[in-house]
Amino acid sequence: MSERAASVTSPDDGEPHDEREAHEYEERATASPVTTGAEAVIRALENVGVEYAFGVQGGAIMPVYDALYHSDIEHVTMAHEQGASHAADAYGIVAGEPGVCLATSGPGATNLVTGIADADMDSDPMIALTGQVPTGMVGNDAFQETDTTGVTKPVTKANTFSSNPDTVGDDVGEAFALANTGRPGPTLVDLPKDVTLAETDSQPGPARVPDTYEVQERADDDVVRAAARRIEAAERPIMLLGGGVIKGDAHEECRAFAIDHEIPVVTTMPGLGAFPEDHELAMEMAGMHGTGYANMAITHCDTMVAVGTRFDDRLTGGIETFAPDAEIIHVDIDPAEISKNIHAEYPLVGDAATVLEQLAEAVTESPKATKWRAQCQQWKSEYPMAYQTPEDEPLKPEFVVEALDAATSDRAIVTTGVGQHQMWACQYWTFTEPRTWVSSHGLGTMGYGMPAAVGARLAADDDQEVICIEGDGSFLMTLQELAVAVREHLDITVVVLNNEYIGMVRQWQDAFFDGRHSASEYHWCPEFDTLAEAFGAKGFRIDEYDEVAETIEAALAYDGPSVIDAHIDPRANVYPMVPSGGDNGQFALSEDQL
Repeated sequence: MSERAASVTSPDDGEPHDEREAHEYEERATASPVTTGAEAVIRALENVGVEYAFGVQGGAIMPVYDALYHSDIEHVTMAHEQGASHAADAYGIVAGEPGVCLATSGPGATNLVTGIADADMDSDPMIALTGQVPTGMVGNDAFQETDTTGVTKPVTKANTFSSNPDTVGDDVGEAFALANTGRPGPTLVDLPKDVTLAETDSQPGPARVPDTYEVQERADDDVVRAAARRIEAAERPIMLLGGGVIKGDAHEECRAFAIDHEIPVVTTMPGLGAFPEDHELAMEMAGMHGTGYANMAITHCDTMVAVGTRFDDRLTGGIETFAPDAEIIHVDIDPAEISKNIHAEYPLVGDAATVLEQLAEAVTESPKATKWRAQCQQWKSEYPMAYQTPEDEPLKPEFVVEALDAATSDRAIVTTGVGQHQMWACQYWTFTEPRTWVSSHGLGTMGYGMPAAVGARLAADDDQEVICIEGDGSFLMTLQELAVAVREHLDITVVVLNNEYIGMVRQWQDAFFDGRHSASEYHWCPEFDTLAEAFGAKGFRIDEYDEVAETIEAALAYDGPSVIDAHIDPRANVYPMVPSGGDNGQFALSEDQL
């Protein structure tokens, strides 16, 4: 947990955990007491150590921005509110604490909704602050009025209409605490203009979750012991690591458990980086476009230790064919996820790191699985992630991704949009560290990659490269955020895998709709390298294999945002592939196998 996150209080102590931050909190309270609701909002953010906020100005949120003017919090003005929410989301993923986004009422707030829904689906910590018309005008269809809390209630962990200037700061502090306590998620505070303009002398207290909010840290000891006996008796065990492993900072415990007991490890897409993919036990990503060997391991295992995964349909395929011979040990901090999609014989509700420590203590001998591990290695040999690069065919996207991976460090951060390019990034980048993979999983939001790169860059260490892998269709949705990267002097390398298609749609149309390319084919595309130059970034273009390494090196060396327009084979497809609702063990390696 970071120092900033440590300042959030739990319901039973009421004081900041970190004494230094408690002292800083007292200094802020006595040095400059708040005088308005807007100042209370900003003070609440300062109290929890917020360093960056992403947003777009507007009428109803103006008092908050006026208070922000005097704060040390650095505001990043985005080109569009959706970009602000994605940037805040990505910041939270990389930093491990809530990212903050702001927008005005009406269209500003509704433009945040896609990013809020994205964070909700992926359990990412984020807080949204939205302006609202004065309380006396609410319900009168005032200019730029929207029922923001009503609109966002289904896609937030919690949201609040803040109606009192004396409590608005505490509302914001509570939203911040809730966003990162237990199962993370987005929260929202709607801020009427009269509330933020009103005078108050109420100093926001330390951020704390409500007294009624409880999180179970430790799993039931009896179930832990029973699960331990099952692991010891297993002949074909696997660990399935989901995004909750990373969000719960449990990757070290999971890695130690797998390595100590020599258990092969499969990850979900959100779980990339939870286990080093260059380790011999790594089976890599499973699911619709997972590796053949990962899907074979899931299909044939007899014991699955699943940590921090919600067993979504892109992972499981058909529920009835998922891990048919396995007994499931499911570790999750949210009891609602246990047996929601896949029945768990051993439900372990609790914090992932804590429960893995419980399991590590309870398992006294490793499963006897020598033959199983050999079988997993054999599947790796039988279903390698290989591809051809004929000289008489256009550039293959897999080659570009591997070249990018080779040119960057193990700690490089990858952001993507959604589509074929996202899957190639999953498959051909070797992830070894947590919080280096930043993408849209559950919601599948095209255009996520570019604004996410802005947030990731500001959360990352200075020595970490930030690579944004986009498709042409996805990039066209949010490329205006390139202007932000240029304005803020952010060192980001964008690589557009350009096939002049909405590629994944085109692939499905070829496979399931007799090749009818309805609204998936671009008959013209911008020159993204030229467009980058117009934005003030550095533009590059790749057409041939012998241009790849040199161009990537030049783009990475450029001190600022750069865009590589990589023209790839328009007919390239993503395989392996499990058809929607299909059997993971019956994956296709080519279109004629579908």
